[in-house]
Parts: sequence; C-alpha cells; structure tokens
Amino acid sequence: MFYLIGLGLGDPKDVTIKGLEIIKRCEKVYLEAYTSILSCGKEALEEFYGRELIIADRDLVEQGADDILSNADSKDVAMLVVGDPFGATTHTDLILRAKQSGIKFEVVHNASIMNAVGCCGLQLYSFGETISIPYWSDTWKPDSFYDKIKANVDHGLHTLCLLDIKVKEPTLESLMKKKREYMPPRFMSVAEACEQLYQIIVKKRNEGQELAYTEESLFVGLARVGHETQQIVACSLEKMRNFDLGAPLHSLILPAKELHPLETEYLEQFLMK
Repeated sequence: MFYLIGLGLGDPKDVTIKGLEIIKRCEKVYLEAYTSILSCGKEALEEFYGRELIIADRDLVEQGADDILSNADSKDVAMLVVGDPFGATTHTDLILRAKQSGIKFEVVHNASIMNAVGCCGLQLYSFGETISIPYWSDTWKPDSFYDKIKANVDHGLHTLCLLDIKVKEPTLESLMKKKREYMPPRFMSVAEACEQLYQIIVKKRNEGQELAYTEESLFVGLARVGHETQQIVACSLEKMRNFDLGAPLHSLILPAKELHPLETEYLEQFLMK
C-alpha cells in the first residue's frame, strides 16, 4: 500500500493519529522536502515518530517516482507532505502513477495554508483563485499572475499569494557543466513579494492600464502559520515592502476592496500602528 500523508503546518505533533499509526508501521517513509518545509526540521520528526525518514528532494520525487512506488505493491510505503497532500500537483502525479501500476493507495489529509489563512479573519469562501509569485531574475520577470489578481479584485474576492521557495536548485553554471551544484536554500519573504508587486503596478501605470491595487492598498502578511511563532501584519503595500516578518515560511493576501464587518473587526488587531 502507498500512503500519502499530510503533516499539517506547525510541528511534529500536528500529524493526525491515523497518519502517525501508518508512519510507525510502514517499511519505508519518505519526507518530501521541496514544495514546502516544516520549521521543526527532519530530526525533530524522526524523534517524535521514532523512526528514520528518507529525504525526497525534487529529483527523487519527479524523476524517481517509480523507485518510490516500486515496493508499494507488496509493502507499506509512505510519503510525508507538509500541509495537505494535494497542495501540490507533484503529489497528484504520484497517485496517478500508483493507479496506473495497480498499487493500492490511501490519502491522509491535514491542514494546509489554503485553509489556515482563515487565521487572519478573512472568510475562506470569499477567496478567489490562489496565485504563486516566483522569484524574479535579471532576465526573467514573469507577471502573468497579475491578471488573476485583477480578476479576483474585480469579482470582490480575496487573493492568497503563495511565495516561491528554492530548495536544492541547481546553479546555471552547474547545468552547463553537467555537474550538479546547488544554490543555497531561499524562501521568498513578504517584503520581496511586495517589491515585485510594486514594480508590476509601476509598469502597468506607465502603460496606462487600470490597476488592481495601488501602493496604498491593504495587504496582509503571514509568517509561520500554525507555528507558535506565527505572525500576522496588515498594512499598505508600500509599508509591507519594507517590513520584516522574520523566518519562513511567508504568505501574502490582497483582501477584497469591500470587507464584511466581521472581517474588518478581526483584521484591526493586525493593523500596523
């Protein structure tokens, strides 16, 4: 049997009882370690579970999926995922591969950033399409996600922005040399995301386009959601560009222009003074 198990957001104890029981009896347990991270680290998980975990990086999950599933037809194998298992398309692909190979599977769900963002007081059913903000480079500055933000704004919906992470990313030089060398891990901060969002509206304004938001629009920054050091701040885009929310992981929300009175009241406690 192949098990895809969500770990939740905060620490080792966020795993469900069902998930923990499965982890303890599996022959092999992989920890997916590139679509998200747990702030507690691999060692804390191993101590709580009482067993060794096999780190599954991008190369193993995307290129070695058949190796992960190879023994699941006769033994119990688990893949642990931060948040909920279906928070990334990679995990959906694993399930499809298992089905194609005739391998039985089971999914154990858990909390993810997609529902935990309710901690800021914005109502979940008022969120529109979630967008991802990638790191820019000197030669690559995509902004197609802006159109999705604008569509949400036009429909009176909140926008959750998931921020880029880079874990075990090969350097350009190593790809050219065909010898893998990796960049240090990077986790996009709320300030970095807001700087890119600011540059986008400067460009749109110069092109004479109608803006989805301005420098004065209210944004909500979230850090380490679900952890004891969770932090939330609400302020203008201009202020958020220079605000430090500390250690990762960060997320960002552009609230709708019109809020429910309860949303307004709850957000007030997070307003930057």
